[in-house]
Amino acid sequence: RARRAAAAQAACRLAALFAARRVQAVQSTLALVLLRSVIFHVVNQIAFNVLPHVDSFLAEGYTREEMKLENEGRKIMHHPSFRASVTCVRVPVYRAHSIAISAEFQQPVDLQRAQDILSRAPGLDVVDDPQQNQYPLPLRASGRDHCQVGRLRVDCALDNGLCFWVAGDQLLKGAALNAVQIAELLV
Repeated sequence: RARRAAAAQAACRLAALFAARRVQAVQSTLALVLLRSVIFHVVNQIAFNVLPHVDSFLAEGYTREEMKLENEGRKIMHHPSFRASVTCVRVPVYRAHSIAISAEFQQPVDLQRAQDILSRAPGLDVVDDPQQNQYPLPLRASGRDHCQVGRLRVDCALDNGLCFWVAGDQLLKGAALNAVQIAELLV
């Protein structure tokens, strides 16, 4: 009995230690997220929240960051008439950006063909098994050179549309890495 009681007491102490560590981790995370509020000059609380406000608002109601994404899309795709309706949000994650995309094409979309094409795209990993809870997450994309794409589905609102979700580490897969990869292709 003494051994069982000692074991139970040890288990309780261990559980209390883990609980204290979890509280400490949450407090540290909260402090970091609240610090971001100061860094980004955001008025509203970021911790445990999602803010549809990145950069300053323009007269049309979009932010500068949202318009930047549309304009960059035109340049990257060499498509001067490219249009996008973008809403940027701040989400309290440590690292990695995510984007929900609804793309409309001229022809009907074959889901399997789209997945095959994306699986062959350089710098992209398809993570798409929602039944097994496998889809792109900022936490999993963080620290990886490749972006992840998943949640592929035929768009129910757009004719010939495809919806998907992308997550990528903005510190690793960004302008600097893109420039290096383009230079490697040219050499």
